[in-house]
Amino acid sequence: MSAIPAVETEALAKRYAKVEALKGVSLRIEAGEIFALLGPNGAGKTTWISIVCGLVRATGGRVSVLGHDLATDGLAARRMIGLVPQEINFDPFFSPREALRFQMGYYGIPPNDARIMEVLDALELADKADVNARELSGGMKRRLLIAKALVHKPKVAFLDEPTAGVDVSLRRDLWTYVRKLRAGGTTIVLTTHYLEEAEALADRVAVIDRGELITVDTPHALMQAHGKKQVRLTLGQPVAGQLPASLTALGAMLDDTRKVITCAPPDGTMGRLLEAAMPLGVVDLRTEEPSLEQVFLQLTEHVKS
Repeated sequence: MSAIPAVETEALAKRYAKVEALKGVSLRIEAGEIFALLGPNGAGKTTWISIVCGLVRATGGRVSVLGHDLATDGLAARRMIGLVPQEINFDPFFSPREALRFQMGYYGIPPNDARIMEVLDALELADKADVNARELSGGMKRRLLIAKALVHKPKVAFLDEPTAGVDVSLRRDLWTYVRKLRAGGTTIVLTTHYLEEAEALADRVAVIDRGELITVDTPHALMQAHGKKQVRLTLGQPVAGQLPASLTALGAMLDDTRKVITCAPPDGTMGRLLEAAMPLGVVDLRTEEPSLEQVFLQLTEHVKS
């Protein structure tokens, strides 16, 4: 662990006229890790990223990027950062090559076609280098956003919903590239609504809700602490009426289709659960290990209430 964190926020707060978007969020992200920031819509994730990247002014608290205080050494801090925003924000009248040249200029870096083609090739955009950006598909535009964020070789890359709206194949390709970036020494800060993505990529996960930090830990530790192993029983026919008392006494629940029963494994033996469920016509039985999605729903369950 480096003595200097890649990103550190202390009691970070942001208040708008009618909304308290962040309520004193303190986070330390270590250099070289992939860190996932999770939370429901409106939780404060993008606000936190926008403040760290210098796009929004905090109401209170402190931010540092690789030891550079954002308030007193903001230019040096921002030079360390690359940001992939949620929204497509490049000029559609330029080609990818031109867009990346401009991006390098914003950071005071002379145009370097070798670096530009290296990034475009890594993101499978090399054959589109001189095509008008308006002609790119949605997935290609998303990749161009990532190229813009990385062309100046940032030490910390913020990926705000980087795979939103892309197909499964491209999402997997981007996962591979994110791991390659980390292997090269880039710290990755990721927000995503794809919990599978966070589970597959992140070294650590933070959950934010209503502007407050709920928890920070490794995915494995969170699943062990908050997740529950489940038994899933699929029935041949929907259940008419209520589940038998022998099943509800074990904590069994029926899903909306009325054909799937879930239950935590009973203490001692599975025999009691199977004995109670078999008269309903069980056609399939499987056990499901805890998932990050299950943890997330448990930690933010009040959102639906």
